[in-house]
Amino acid sequence: MTMISDNLQRVKARISQAAAACGRDAQSVTLLAVSKTFPAGAVREAFDAGQTAFGENYIQEGVEKIAALADLPIEWHCIGPIQSNKTRLVAENFAWVHSIDRLKTAQRLSDQRPAGLAPLQVCIQVNIDGGLNKAGVAPGEALDLALHICTLKNIKLRGLMTIPEPAADFAAACSVHAQARTLFDALNAQGLGLDTLSMGMTADVEAAVQSGTTMVRVGSAIFGAR
Repeated sequence: MTMISDNLQRVKARISQAAAACGRDAQSVTLLAVSKTFPAGAVREAFDAGQTAFGENYIQEGVEKIAALADLPIEWHCIGPIQSNKTRLVAENFAWVHSIDRLKTAQRLSDQRPAGLAPLQVCIQVNIDGGLNKAGVAPGEALDLALHICTLKNIKLRGLMTIPEPAADFAAACSVHAQARTLFDALNAQGLGLDTLSMGMTADVEAAVQSGTTMVRVGSAIFGAR
């Protein structure tokens, strides 16, 4: 097996062990391989090892990889910030967007989604721990944005995404992730029917699984250091 294949198996084992430790089914946690800055060849290796969902932070780079790997049935996720002049590229090329933090962005994505494609699956990015200079809506603003997004016709709201600051230890990481899970549950109590909680990266996979994540975004543990 290749290094990427070996790394994928290790990450999947971490997810399985973390799920078992808290009584969850490992199949309830989707692994999103974050391939930013790595070439299309590395994505192809990961796909050949069984990985089908990939996340890209940089839109132009992601679009180039999507074109280079058009022969593969990959599910592409945009997980980085979206400038207004890049919404069309995202709407035309990606299946998912995790980083919605403004209604204007959601509206543009809906308007620019090609008619022949399935609705764009989206998550609201929430600044769950109040990090300075960090993207994402405040937790108290999430419901209003969610309700507006639900009125748009070419996108489908699936859930929330968070990128908290690095935590000092496992307990601290769980505490922050638990805030996101509480918000997720509160939105569902309003009848939104969300099914995706995108939280947890290489350093805090176990804490995220413990706290109820449904999708972890892992890059360096799969592809290597950037």
